Amino acid sequence: MATILQLIFIGLLCTQFCCGSNFTWSNGEKEYRLKVVTVATEETDGYKQFIRSAKIFDLDVDVFGLNQEWLGGDMANGPGGGFKINLLRKGLEKYKDEKDLILMFTDSYDVVFASGKDEILQKFKNTQSNMLISSEDFCWPDQSLAAKYPLVKGEGYKYLCSGGIIGFAPLLYKIITLKQVEHHEDDQLYYTHIYLEDREKYNIKLDRTADLFQNLNGNQDHVELQFDGPNVRVINKKFNTTPVVIHGNGPSKRHLNHLANYVPKAWTFDTGCISCKENTIELENKPQMDWPKVLIALYIPYATPFLDSFLLHISKLNYPKNRIDVFIWNAEPHHDSDVNNWIEKFGKQYRSLVYEDSKKLISVVAARNLGIYQCRKVKCDYFFSVDSVATITNSDTIQTLINQNRPFLTPMMSKHNKYWTNFWGDITQEGFYARSPDYLEIVKNVRRGVWNAPYVTDAYLIDAETVGKIGISPFHETTYEFDIQFCADLREKGIFMYVTNMNFFGHIKETNTFNLKQKHNDLYQIFDNVLDWEDKYLHPEFVNYLSTDGQVEEPCQDVFWVPVVTKNFTRHLIEECEHFGQWSGGKHTDERIAGGYENVPTVDIHMNQIGFEAHWIHMLKTYFAPMTTRLFAGFYSKSEASMNFVVKYTPDGQYFLRPHHDASTYTVNLALNQPGVDYEGGGARFIRYNCSVTGTKVGWALLHPGRLTHQHEGLETTKGTRYIMISFVDP
Repeated sequence: MATILQLIFIGLLCTQFCCGSNFTWSNGEKEYRLKVVTVATEETDGYKQFIRSAKIFDLDVDVFGLNQEWLGGDMANGPGGGFKINLLRKGLEKYKDEKDLILMFTDSYDVVFASGKDEILQKFKNTQSNMLISSEDFCWPDQSLAAKYPLVKGEGYKYLCSGGIIGFAPLLYKIITLKQVEHHEDDQLYYTHIYLEDREKYNIKLDRTADLFQNLNGNQDHVELQFDGPNVRVINKKFNTTPVVIHGNGPSKRHLNHLANYVPKAWTFDTGCISCKENTIELENKPQMDWPKVLIALYIPYATPFLDSFLLHISKLNYPKNRIDVFIWNAEPHHDSDVNNWIEKFGKQYRSLVYEDSKKLISVVAARNLGIYQCRKVKCDYFFSVDSVATITNSDTIQTLINQNRPFLTPMMSKHNKYWTNFWGDITQEGFYARSPDYLEIVKNVRRGVWNAPYVTDAYLIDAETVGKIGISPFHETTYEFDIQFCADLREKGIFMYVTNMNFFGHIKETNTFNLKQKHNDLYQIFDNVLDWEDKYLHPEFVNYLSTDGQVEEPCQDVFWVPVVTKNFTRHLIEECEHFGQWSGGKHTDERIAGGYENVPTVDIHMNQIGFEAHWIHMLKTYFAPMTTRLFAGFYSKSEASMNFVVKYTPDGQYFLRPHHDASTYTVNLALNQPGVDYEGGGARFIRYNCSVTGTKVGWALLHPGRLTHQHEGLETTKGTRYIMISFVDP
């Protein structure tokens, strides 16, 4: 039989935990337990981000509703979280009598933790409340209730937000079982009425200064990242607090994802990218026959410079071709031959190949969906989409992306020497480009890691599970551009788009200046797409000859032989000239030059006639001037040249050139085709030294002094056609 003292004690407990009034924390050594509870019906990327943050701090999390059908309302567009309360009621029943247990409820799709149990409990204890609820600046969903909130001294977030609640387990269970709530009704409205009517009865307070809970909606300007050695925290500048629960409520989810790139323990200046080392896949440890199947979808929506190079780099990807299926869509007739040539050379090496050419007139949206369809059809493990504007030069790109084990990952690429990239750090409310605080440092590779971004384009790898989530036809016609709408749909579905700059993958080409006016339009892209231009046209050994350690051939005295351009350049320059077709007659009268008289005439075409003058001068400054500085000690070229032309020698036309001095400080004599194959004979003889250079090498240039010392003549071309590029530099 209970004693009077026991009955009094039981009565006090009932007062404390059933009514919730006048409860105080134990002043002894009592250890309170903490359990985090949440509701989630599916494992979205946001949920996985939430769970990662909880595991980092070893927080005990109980999840209710997982893999159940969501029966609440459309919370993305209005109220409807009553189902969360009903799931909690069922789940928390087992904790209703645990008086030493403190429960913290948070949302799960848009929350991360910034610290652990000790800080959470201490901050809750400091409030001397039985229950603490997060707060914000918006009275939602019923603004008419704003007048019923108590007056607050000083500044503080005034209105309740149900995304974060902490309290003693018996009290929290009592609160969520006070009233019936329908699945489609609103959870925040439920808690708001209880707070407004019974806050003193249950000793419920709001976390007005974000000591524990930080709601970001409307308050993004209040928070910033604080880097302290190996630790990064989110701080509230307005109240000088360091909240533990960061909640991206409402439209602030993008900002939460930005913060979660760093918090908790994802990236610091001291450690770099920590999250990049978590849950990775090591393909290299598996037999290649077991590597995932990848569908590479190549999209060519418009005329694109260096399309042949783009395709060649795809064929050089260091991934087993018998694990790759290929889908190609080309909307530009000009590129049909490029694609067909590539297919003829490489197509049979892949598991399968589907080509939708320009004649089929397939729209860009339909083509994008066809790529997804083809991925599903071949049962791909990954879908790798690459637009023709993206030049992928890292042959290990596919396995590097797969190794990172992200559902949707973009290799960061930018335009050369520009901050234009294939991702956006932030977006405006209308869904267009905005710059995040860390965008420039990511683009400059000051910060290297894997970053959650709101928009990506041009190249991305999607795993099969995510391909299933995005639907059969994820691309569709809207008032926005298809890629902007695609990314908006992904954000709405809760699918995270990650970008990695842990490696260099390639670059984005400039297309605004590209046109189809010339026969070989790539040749004219030296200003706007120099990386691709050099890859295609600059001789691979050129840089070795710039080194003072590199030995330069000197076939005659002060006549140097250096590799400058590739056979692509020489062939394209010849064909560009022949396409123009207006060769001079080799007469002394020449209206193209000042004075109209040529002392030593040749059958030629000037570079300004084919629109290549400025490009050649740029080549002189960029490639030849540094070379001549090395070869001719003490000479620094101004790279001025008004006479730049291609000469054509044929046995039945002009076949030789009499002895002469060039009107130059030094002359460039660039061999454009191959002796013994394209022609016979030819070459140059330097009179003073009685030294001839024959058997010239395609793409190699003879550099020799022009005036006084190096009088020379053009030797006879006896068969075929010989082409050379001549430039009189610094006349």
